[in-house]
Amino acid sequence: FIDKARFIKRHGAAVVVMAFDEKGQAETVERKVSICERAYHILVDVVGFDPMDIVFDPNILAVATGIEEHNRFAINFIEAIPLIKGRCPGARVSGGISNLSFSFRGNNSIREAFHSAFLYHAIEAGLDMGIVNPGHLVLYEDIPTSLLDHVEDVLFDRRADATDRMIELAGSFEGTIVKEEDALEWRDQEVEGRLMHALVNGINDFIEEDVEEARKAYPSPLEVIEGPLMDAMGVVGDLFGSGKMFLPQVVKTARTMKRAVRYLEPYMEAGSQASQHKGTVVMATVKGDVHDIGKNIVGVVLGCNNYEIIDLGVMVPANTIIETAEKHGAH
Repeated sequence: FIDKARFIKRHGAAVVVMAFDEKGQAETVERKVSICERAYHILVDVVGFDPMDIVFDPNILAVATGIEEHNRFAINFIEAIPLIKGRCPGARVSGGISNLSFSFRGNNSIREAFHSAFLYHAIEAGLDMGIVNPGHLVLYEDIPTSLLDHVEDVLFDRRADATDRMIELAGSFEGTIVKEEDALEWRDQEVEGRLMHALVNGINDFIEEDVEEARKAYPSPLEVIEGPLMDAMGVVGDLFGSGKMFLPQVVKTARTMKRAVRYLEPYMEAGSQASQHKGTVVMATVKGDVHDIGKNIVGVVLGCNNYEIIDLGVMVPANTIIETAEKHGAH
């Protein structure tokens, strides 16, 4: 860090410092502030930077992901701004605004509302600059009241069901509102159609009942997984890839899929199918990376395809990954 800082100063440039340290990226207010303060004193006291040449990026992270630990990411960033500027006089604060709304990739109306509302509150807290497309912003006062309430419920973590309510409202902006009387019409379909609907929409209410019906109809539990369940996951992949399905919905789908497979596992073990693994996969995020949403989803899908999954978690050193792969014969 010091060597790079001296190189930058030697060339007369300013620095943009993200809130990362040896443990990874800062997510809480306390970590954001402490990492920036530590970097500030190194840059000013050791390297000799002018504080006015320091810009901190305390990590704007995606909200409304469907993962509870992410619920305070927006408010944590906003609350950290004045504390960083108070402890690091002269330094500025910036951030990549579009990261915030990644969960709603493909729905520009929702993303623009998130960006404008977030900027409004972050600027009030002292944000100096942000990376954002100014052509894709709406005026804060022009955001419809209902939409703004839902967005700010997410930004400030005001309700436990804020993400679910936001997803429902997001659907209305794409013309996908479902009438109440039609809500359970999908239950009249054949079992394959019901499983497809349940998985694509992340509905757990009837999953065991429908999986049991499919188990009795198919020659083996594995064929239920490789047939209707994986067909549904294929549709989910296509929808997400085209921007028509959002990250929190994919997380819900993965959980429903996991529940379906868990129901089938005892029957697979009884039929000796569970031991017929296609191979072993070691999964982890490398040291310095705490982003595990994609890893977890891939792990569920591979596990459903009869691979043995060894999940080492996040921030795993390369040597540990290699040693584990060698130990378990993963290739």
